Amino acid sequence: QLVLVDSGGGLVQPGGSLRLSCVASGFPLDYYAVAWFREAPGVGREEVSCSNSGGEHYADSVKGRFTIARDSAKNTAYLQMNSLKLEDTAVYFCAAEGRCGGPWDVWGAWGQGTQVTVSS
Repeated sequence: QLVLVDSGGGLVQPGGSLRLSCVASGFPLDYYAVAWFREAPGVGREEVSCSNSGGEHYADSVKGRFTIARDSAKNTAYLQMNSLKLEDTAVYFCAAEGRCGGPWDVWGAWGQGTQVTVSS
């Protein structure tokens, strides 16, 4: 069973940066597509970035500011978030065993979520 633990959220001012981590256990994360989703109050869960054999993909709202990466040796995925905006405030989740661009509920493994709050 693939288990994901995500972390790295926090409170940051607009324009600041955070790096989220997603540590996997049970199977090599390299076997799977990996995505980061976020969910804000009143907004559905949205995919912000995804990594698969075809490369890295980003939502228009984060393109140029967020970067997804993997470290195979650590079996970990990351989401580097720069130039954070107020509207980036959400709970962020990593996910695996899914399809980039597909519905969120087809993803089989999820982290527990980490809160990112952007506020002045």
